[in-house]
Amino acid sequence: MPTQTRDDLRNVAIVAHVDHGKTTLVDAMLWQTGSFGDHAHVDDRAMDSNDLEREKGITILAKNTAVRYSGPGAPDGGVTFNIIDTPGHADFGGEVERGLSMVDAIALLVDASEGPLPQTRFVLRKALQAKMPVILVVNKTDRPDARISEVVDETYELFMDLLDGTGLDPDTALDFPIIYASGRAGRASLKRPENGELPDSENLEPLFQVLLDTVPAPSYDDKMPLQAHVTNLDASPFLGRLALCRVHNGTLRKGQQVAWCKHDGTISRVKITELLITKALTREPAEEAGPGDIVAIAGIPDITIGETLADAENPIPLPLITVDEPAISMTIGANSSPLAGRTTKGTKVTARLIKDRLDRELIGNVSMRVLNTERPDTWEVQGRGELALAILVETMRREMFELTVGKPQVVTRVIDGKVHEPFERLTIDAPEEYMGAITQLLAVRAGRMEQMSNHGTGWIRMEWAVPSRGLIGFRTEFLTDTRGTGISHATFEGYEPWVGELRTRPSGSLVADRAGVVTGFAITNLQERGTLFVEPTAPVYEGMIVGENSRADDMDVNITKEKKLTNMRQSTSDNFERLVPPRKLSLEQCLEFCRDDECVEVTPDAVRIRKVVLDQVARGRSTARAKRA
Repeated sequence: MPTQTRDDLRNVAIVAHVDHGKTTLVDAMLWQTGSFGDHAHVDDRAMDSNDLEREKGITILAKNTAVRYSGPGAPDGGVTFNIIDTPGHADFGGEVERGLSMVDAIALLVDASEGPLPQTRFVLRKALQAKMPVILVVNKTDRPDARISEVVDETYELFMDLLDGTGLDPDTALDFPIIYASGRAGRASLKRPENGELPDSENLEPLFQVLLDTVPAPSYDDKMPLQAHVTNLDASPFLGRLALCRVHNGTLRKGQQVAWCKHDGTISRVKITELLITKALTREPAEEAGPGDIVAIAGIPDITIGETLADAENPIPLPLITVDEPAISMTIGANSSPLAGRTTKGTKVTARLIKDRLDRELIGNVSMRVLNTERPDTWEVQGRGELALAILVETMRREMFELTVGKPQVVTRVIDGKVHEPFERLTIDAPEEYMGAITQLLAVRAGRMEQMSNHGTGWIRMEWAVPSRGLIGFRTEFLTDTRGTGISHATFEGYEPWVGELRTRPSGSLVADRAGVVTGFAITNLQERGTLFVEPTAPVYEGMIVGENSRADDMDVNITKEKKLTNMRQSTSDNFERLVPPRKLSLEQCLEFCRDDECVEVTPDAVRIRKVVLDQVARGRSTARAKRA
């Protein structure tokens, strides 16, 4: 049993639903502890270092930082707070679970207006299962629509709902401290402000005080040998692969010989060539690290997440990190379209390069799997959700890969002889006049309303249980039906019996019947048939989807048709038609639009939707066979 503690260190994760202000609050903590020094040019959301994170405004990868606090109540020499900034989107739950394995408590952020949402439930459930202390931070108290008291009551209700089965004493678990904060203003207080007002404190001092008093100091057994858990991976252009470890017992030193306990049970000796400790946003070399420290080590090129570095003479491995099973899958393979490799120089089009890239993704992403398929150039990739898989494809596209990506499918299970599919808990906030449209939209997707509340502000909140496959393609229609005002969030809930066939897209596709270049003359005649995705001069090929049909069936069209010249042609006799601008689809929208017989061609400079079978005649025969069957 642990017999010692370190008072100069605290490890805490900041968790919350997406866009509730985690990264902004970490910014304020870094500024107020002097971690940025005199650098006034540091960007907002400094922890979101990834290009995709900055573009989408969400955190995708869990990252750690360290701040040194020397204020009131801190021990002599100050205390170091190791802070893990976690993603807020349910699709990146693997990052959250990995972050929780490094810390001793969590700070749960809840928006003062939106209250607890699906991802709040997910991360809180994981923390309670790990029996971690929780600090509630009600953020954004200065929002004009803040309802602080109601949000605190909703959080208590969420705790009561999740405590069943954890073995925790409800009285102890519900006795958590509450901080009222505004991360953007850099202010926090123990006193509840009025709705829409800032906390009365001028800085984050009350937050640091509560963290110091509530987060347990790292404990360890001074008689145990070295044990360090690999919880994340990174890379350095100079040092190669870096393994991020939390030291549980013993001391880890630079140049030390340690036992590397692998997944398969084998143990080998390796040398720690470099040891780095995080300070603010940089890693600095160090000679040793003790229990509770979160460090990066170099010198082991093949180490992976979940493995243990132990004492060379007495190796005792720690339990492997486990995460929830994947719920969504899609196929990723080499680009097989007629335009493969033609658009941009230096693209990576071979199956070998794609497989190597997918294998590299598995090294650092514990929530993803790659399975072989019947085709040697195509693989099935399984992940938590549609967004997580779309982020992977988008990252590969920016790395100059050309891919063929299949329609997202659900990962089913057979339980007691019956097929079960994943279900999601969907929370919707929308103006009350759209309640009928939302209900109709989810009814055809086999949704089941479980709760509805009206706060008296003209907005309603609905909670639904919906099959995961019913939410594929849901977001675009939802935003259209609510005129862009609705807010929806979903998180994995569990498995339920298969609900049968879902037909979520009522429209068909406009499919090009020949290769060529799109002409304005052809668009003029086709734009009344539906919504087009291409513009004049764009290259097309047979089997490529150029638009959405207004009817339910697919229609083969000639979008390369040119206006014929005559010997009586005059320049003044031309008819000028107004072309409707094409509908530009993002990668996520293309994946949502796909049907089972369609896929997405992804290249560095274009994303196109196409039929799996390009030949018009062969496609017609397979459709006829399917109807007869």
